[in-house]
Amino acid sequence: MTKQKVLVPYNFTENDRKAVDFVARTFAPQQDAEVILFHAYTPAPEVETRDNTVMQKMRQNLTYLKHQITEHEEKIKVVRDSLVAKGFSPNRVSYLFKPIRKHISQDIIELAASEGANVIVLNRASGGITRFFGGNVFQKVVMNVKNVTVLIVT
Repeated sequence: MTKQKVLVPYNFTENDRKAVDFVARTFAPQQDAEVILFHAYTPAPEVETRDNTVMQKMRQNLTYLKHQITEHEEKIKVVRDSLVAKGFSPNRVSYLFKPIRKHISQDIIELAASEGANVIVLNRASGGITRFFGGNVFQKVVMNVKNVTVLIVT
């Protein structure tokens, strides 16, 4: 049987938690399965701030955004640890925490190819205006990924 390398994009939603639970139930018993958790974040911009009221407020907001990014990285480590607690050995679960480079769907496709993932577990986000204008990430991944099994957890 081919070794399973499972990529799980994670954005801290309830549906993402369901996807991780699915991965634990399905792949933890398989000793040859590895999991890569992936979170892509929008980096806080670097802005030169001067000493005035508006710029101080902007600096506070940027500091807050950077703090949020740090918190998310800590949270992804907790998710990794939860997979270990559910039966994966620590050397079979890793995480990547990176800034978005292009578009999240394109980043997932490129990461799957570069990491040799043969399974991607996504969730189907609920509707909304963003789906109307931009389409869902899972739709773009499914339509553009090659030689990879894509599992959609709802």
